[in-house]
Amino acid sequence: MPRLAANLSLLYTPLPFAARFEAAARDGFDWVECQFPYELTAADAARALHGARLRMALINAPAGDWSSGERGLAALPGREVEFRAALDTARRYADALQCPRVHLLSGIAELQGQALTTLRANLRWACAAAQDLTLCIEPINRGDFPGYALHRQQQALDLIAEIGAPNLKLQFDAYHCQVAEGDVTRRLDRALDLGVLGHVQVAAAPSRREPDEGELRVEHLLEHLDARGWSGVVGCEYRPRGDTSAGLAWARRWLRPGVA
Repeated sequence: MPRLAANLSLLYTPLPFAARFEAAARDGFDWVECQFPYELTAADAARALHGARLRMALINAPAGDWSSGERGLAALPGREVEFRAALDTARRYADALQCPRVHLLSGIAELQGQALTTLRANLRWACAAAQDLTLCIEPINRGDFPGYALHRQQQALDLIAEIGAPNLKLQFDAYHCQVAEGDVTRRLDRALDLGVLGHVQVAAAPSRREPDEGELRVEHLLEHLDARGWSGVVGCEYRPRGDTSAGLAWARRWLRPGVA
């Protein structure tokens, strides 16, 4: 049975970040994920997580100056020192949160030449430095992140195969895949067949709202993962149409009964 994780960066946003953990637990989630937990100290984030009796499935490493348009550091030549510091920060939070996965964002660059060389080197270093973690790379569509380096599934699969580290995995976001390339189930199967699927996320395409509308059938994807025997966590990384709790009707069959 698929295990759903509430993405606390996009869900329950009227609440302060620290209060979103309890809100997710009340709605029946046992797992959460978030993009950037760094507005809280690691100790405060862990207190909120464990106080709500939740488990953290995934966090992102710090991604540079987000407010100025940066979307990651891994493929940016000359930023290697910052990339290593970002991974160190993510490792400290992952340890406090008992979180097994960290997403490394590649950043805005053309994936060729020096940027590709930098990305390869940074990923090799990270995989050796953080062998206790699963490190994920995620293709992100260029409509949402113009110029994002890693935007095709095959790019990610090629990097994973080339680097050959057992802790480097694919973060498969069905929304980004559908918007950028389509053929979602076959691409998902390719990652499963190769044994490199590390994490899955869902949202409606093209709206990025609750996954009960648009071009993707979330029931099919979750049932397909079940049939393939995949036991990982599926992140609910979407922007609610309105109240988060009211919009969870699509997910009730996969959540434990809530208390609210």
